[in-house]
Parts: sequence; structure tokens; C-alpha cells
Amino acid sequence: MRLFRIFLAAASCALMLGCGGKPKKIPLIKDADVIHNNVDQLTQVIIYDVFTPPVASRIYGYTSLAAYEALRYEKPEYNSITAQLKAFGQPPQPQKGVKYNYTLAATNAFFTVAHKVTFSIDSLKKYEAKVYAMYKDNLDDSTYARSMAFGEKIGKYILKRASVDNYPQTRGKPRFLGNDNPGNWHPTPPDYLDGVEFCWGTMHTFAVDTSTMFALPPPPAFSESKDSQYFKQTMEVYNQSKNITPEQKTIARFWDDNPFVIEHNGHMMFANKKITPGGHWIGITAIACKQTHADEVKTAQAYALTSIALFDAFICGWQVKYETNYIRPVTIINDKIDHDWLPMLQTPPFPEYPSGHSDISGASAVVLTHLFGDNFAYQDTSDLRYIGMQRHFDSFLKAADETSVSRFYGGIHFRNSVNQGAVQGRQVGEYIWKKLKLKK
Repeated sequence: MRLFRIFLAAASCALMLGCGGKPKKIPLIKDADVIHNNVDQLTQVIIYDVFTPPVASRIYGYTSLAAYEALRYEKPEYNSITAQLKAFGQPPQPQKGVKYNYTLAATNAFFTVAHKVTFSIDSLKKYEAKVYAMYKDNLDDSTYARSMAFGEKIGKYILKRASVDNYPQTRGKPRFLGNDNPGNWHPTPPDYLDGVEFCWGTMHTFAVDTSTMFALPPPPAFSESKDSQYFKQTMEVYNQSKNITPEQKTIARFWDDNPFVIEHNGHMMFANKKITPGGHWIGITAIACKQTHADEVKTAQAYALTSIALFDAFICGWQVKYETNYIRPVTIINDKIDHDWLPMLQTPPFPEYPSGHSDISGASAVVLTHLFGDNFAYQDTSDLRYIGMQRHFDSFLKAADETSVSRFYGGIHFRNSVNQGAVQGRQVGEYIWKKLKLKK
């Protein structure tokens, strides 16, 4: 018993500094790592809550802007981004002459917003408690309280803009089931789900003037003539599926990024959850920041700019999707060519033209190229923990090009649609980059 008591005393001593009764402080981690960890935690919630790709882009957008607007005061040469966007107004400013920890403020701003735009906030709160405990253990009480209060103030400023972006008005709308007119979209196999986010084109953009700012030419008109462009593009998808190479299959699987794939096994149905297309490019942003050893402000800026590109590109692309209401390859192939054909990838439940993945990838790649340079080689491990795959790319734009063609390889898009989506996305990205003044 005496030996046991000595052991307990020694164990207790090990938890104290020099057995002096003071618990060890929680060591601070690098500020940039805090920003990365915050975003990664949000991604896990987005996956768990199964947000649609457009809605996920909205979540990334507001949370990332909140973090940046709080953190940028650490380096006064960085300009406000939201002050240059539509309908945000001027952000709050910290009190002069007093001390703040801006990474702590950015974290509280980020999660103040995240709580209002996600569902599963319990897991977020558990993570936050650990982060806040780390700072509370390393800061004096007044600096901690002041930083937390400033972060909350920034978060509320961002949420005020979020309340008027037309998102509430797009909820609770009637189901969109398309129609049976020749060449028009209607629900696709295997589950014939109704159209996702058919009002997204009415959302208020961050930077581009309107959702119709970058109009696209109409896709090939419906025709049953075998000499028509319409029939030829359909046969191109069908023939590609019959002659797909192992490398093309790998490319299609790698860029699938379908957040909710319904699997069928006999009478059983189950869903596989993965990152969204936007989440994949958020992951690429993280890789670029870490590879270049970007500090916390540059990291927060990169997330914010990529998120703006994602949000605005989704709105522009969705405007065209539901305006054209274009048929998916699987529908016309089943009707006119092969009743039993299914594409390699599961067709997402919304109209075909243009490719949304091509759109948001082009926009993100342009912004990241301006931030980190052309010919930026990296290993894309964004999907490694979800599908066990990684790929090497020599530049962001080459990755975006592969993203586009992956949808054609997977049988869910016509080639013209991936090409036009890429065009629109690059236009969105270039416009955003030229519009924003990032440093003084």
C-alpha cells in the first residue's frame, strides 16, 4: 500500500511543474496550423451534414471571410476583402493601443459564423473548447476576453450579410422535376432524385456583378438526326464509355467528389459520403499554403479568395444550368441508344449544361495561380482519407483541366459542357482577382 501511495504521488508530480502545484500549460501550436485545423474541422461537419455542393461553397465563403477579416489586422498592409465585396459594408475594427491575439479572434469569428450555417454544431463546440483552452492557458485574461469579443463582433458582421443573400428565400421551394420535352432534363437513374438547388442562380454573388455576367452560348439543340451535333456528342459519350482506359477511369474516380453517392446491393441501399467539389479545392488550397510555409494571414487570405471563387462560380454556373435545363447523357442514351447503359459515375441530380465541377475548378485554379504562381507542382492528397487516392499535378490550371475532362470520362457530361464550364470558371476567377485590391 505504501508503494502504491508513492506511485500516486509521483504520478501527480509528473502532471505538475516541478511538483509545485501548477499544471503544465497547454502548448500553443503555430497560428497557421490553427487556421488549417479550423477549416478541416468544418469540412468534416459539411461531409457529415451532407450539404449540397452549392450550399457547401456558401459555408466555406462566409466562415473563411470571417477568419480573414479578424486576422488581417495582425499585418496592417493587408486590405479588407469584404469592404470590396457586395453589400458587406465596412468591417469592425479593433481598439487601438491594446493587445489582441488575432488568431484567437479569427477562430471565434470563424465558428460564430459556422454555428449559424451548419447543423452539427456539437462536434464543432467540442473542438473549439480545446482550442480556446489552449489560448486561455497562454494569454492574460484581458487579452483573451478582448480577442474573443472582437472575433464575435466580426462573426456577427459577416452573418448580417449572410442574412440578406437570398438563401432563406431559396429554402422550402417546390420540388424541381424538370419536364419530358425533347432535350430537357428530368430525374436520372438510379434514384431519380429531384433537381438540386434550382434557385441557386438567384443567390447574391460576392464579387461578380450578377449571375448572368458571364453568359455562355447555348448547347447543341436537340435533334434525332444522326448527322446533328447533338446526336454526335451523345455518341461520343457512349463510345468513350465503351473504350475507357484504366488511366481515364482513375481520373474519373479521383475527381468524382460526389458528396452523397447512393449505393445499391440487392434490396439494400446505403450512402457513401465524401468531400464536395468545393471541398476538394479547399483541400488543394491547404496543400499550397503548407507547401509554401504561408503564414496565418496569407493562409486565411488564400482560403477566403478560393471560397469567393467557388461561391460566385457556383451561382453563375447554376444560373445557366436551370436556364437551359439541358438533358443528361444517361437519359438520351437510355432512350435512343442503349436502354441498359449507365455511366461510370453516378449522375448528379441537376441539369447538365455547363459542368459545375469544371466551372468552380477553373475559378479556383485561376485564383490559386495568381496567389502561388504558375507551374506550381504539388501532390494532391485532398481525397486520400476518403477514397485512398492521390495524384500529382504540375499546376493548378492543369489540375482544373483534368477535373473537366474527368466528367466526360465518367459519362455524366458532354464534352462541350465541360469545356464551356471551364471557360466560365476562368472568367469568374480572373474577374475576382482583378477586382480585389489585396494589399495597401
